[in-house]
Amino acid sequence: MESLYKWFANIDPILAALIATTFTWLLTAAGAALVFFFKELKRSLLDGLLGFTGGVMVAASCFGLLMPAIEQASNMGMSDGWEVMPAAVGFLLGAVFLFGLDKLLPHLHINFSKDEKEGIQTDWHSTTLLVLAITLHNIPEGLAVGVIFGAAGGDIELISAAVVIAIGIGIQNFPEGIAVAMPLRRQGVSRRKSFWYGQLSAIVEPIAGVCGAWAVTSFEPILPYALAFAAGAMIYVVVEEVIPETQRDKYTDIATMGFILGFILMMVLDVVLG
Repeated sequence: MESLYKWFANIDPILAALIATTFTWLLTAAGAALVFFFKELKRSLLDGLLGFTGGVMVAASCFGLLMPAIEQASNMGMSDGWEVMPAAVGFLLGAVFLFGLDKLLPHLHINFSKDEKEGIQTDWHSTTLLVLAITLHNIPEGLAVGVIFGAAGGDIELISAAVVIAIGIGIQNFPEGIAVAMPLRRQGVSRRKSFWYGQLSAIVEPIAGVCGAWAVTSFEPILPYALAFAAGAMIYVVVEEVIPETQRDKYTDIATMGFILGFILMMVLDVVLG
């Protein structure tokens, strides 16, 4: 892994963010591709995978974004407890940003009926609303990867943290691709269209990643705020979207254990590879 870290350290941070988020997008596509082999997925397995996704996102936010945000503020000269303030402010702004998008963008969460759609009222088809829900979910993931690659520059320690976050987000994107494509297939959408919409939901990640990397490389003082902003956005998604989706059937225990396993995996990756 050290050679990979050095390679990322020697290329432009924005290019590094684009490569990493393209990797996470491709893993979403790989998950969506399962519709070519299966028509449906057991609800218990889907809930477990969604719980796993939430666990990875929470651990990535804590270990990969908030802790580095506080450390970066300390490196900028903040001390005596003030080093936590940029992380607190950025975290709040990230949550408020996703709150605003959630209220504006028409979308429909997985496992929800069409009359439970959120955002501005529209007559759009449920397929479109479902894809938009996962797209909303993927914006903070792309931001998280992009911001930390932008923050890293040539710092091997931060590069390793960035690679770990990219790997973790990529791993949890695989079940996300399944979670979009399988319900569409179950509704009668063709295999090809189900795959197309499944992978399309993550195309926003490279866009968000490049924007995040550009922002922190262009305006260095916002770095700790930007790291925490991505964390706040991801935690908002987990609490408002992922967890409720897993608690609507009788498999809540499976979803909870999936969450625990996802958190453990991300924590282990951060220690072993970070």
